[in-house]
Amino acid sequence: MSAAFVVERGDRMRMTFSGEKAKEALGGLVTNDVAALRAGTGHRAAALTPKGRVIALCRVFDRGPDLLVDCDAAAGEGFTAMIRKFVNPRLAKYAVVTETTDCLGVHGADASIALARAIGGAGADGTAEADGGRLDALGAFDGLPTGEGESWCYVVRSTDLGAPGFDVFGSRARIAELRAALAAAGTRTATPDEVRVLRVEAGLPEWGSEMDIETIPQEAVLDDLGAISFNKGCYTGQEVVARIHFRGHVNRLLRLLTSDVPLAVGARVVDAAGIDVGDVRTSVVSATRGALAIAMVRREVPLGGEVSVRSGSTETPAVVAPLVTTGVPTA
Repeated sequence: MSAAFVVERGDRMRMTFSGEKAKEALGGLVTNDVAALRAGTGHRAAALTPKGRVIALCRVFDRGPDLLVDCDAAAGEGFTAMIRKFVNPRLAKYAVVTETTDCLGVHGADASIALARAIGGAGADGTAEADGGRLDALGAFDGLPTGEGESWCYVVRSTDLGAPGFDVFGSRARIAELRAALAAAGTRTATPDEVRVLRVEAGLPEWGSEMDIETIPQEAVLDDLGAISFNKGCYTGQEVVARIHFRGHVNRLLRLLTSDVPLAVGARVVDAAGIDVGDVRTSVVSATRGALAIAMVRREVPLGGEVSVRSGSTETPAVVAPLVTTGVPTA
């Protein structure tokens, strides 16, 4: 049995952009510096309303001939509507490829070897181990193409889950082949609940769960996630984001709550004085870290501070921790 595991990611929206103006067109609509990408690299970026609210948190990959963008399934409709409204297809060709492509995640301790074997065959001659080394060398969001013709696919280093791994993009037929090869090698498929735990452990907010069309990027700590450039040119919603960054702050932030028992989604978070300071958005139980929850909490609640989580007549103590443990602190 392989120590790697498969994550089904086919429901995520996928879109391609191509042409000389592709980077310029997309860069004018998202929070990160698309123009700075080079072939084989990628990053996160958010699409915003003119009032600076989050439409989608995307990943943008420069594949050389084109840009590949994906986002949470729940945010796909809003993102594609924005693109269709503001991008002139005569200047930058774009296409929604969600239905004609697929995406499969492979994560775990030996994800690189398991994936390399699935891509290249049995690998008894050591080829898979060499290809696995190439995959391991990829930095966050970096990618490389593999195969030719119907066997072509694009592999990227994924940081979306609290376990090392990769996402593979390709035709539905090619991803089906890889899925079958991984299953034949004993690679199990993670359940949705397991994937949710890994996402929470990684500190990655999901559109439709912890953030929505009323959320400001800094409230969802998208700056800590590297999704915002404060040096690039103009983009939709930039004025709000820049004003908060340079002159002020948001009044609430997504935080991680740790507790001895599971916390109820929708429960209220109250401080020591009994004042309502937030609400629980997602709750999971980690095999290694215990009960965890992502909550939107008032910024004045200190990191490491103790709060109570009220659900009906039940009050459960919890400790406030940062959602993202890398990057620039949000408080």
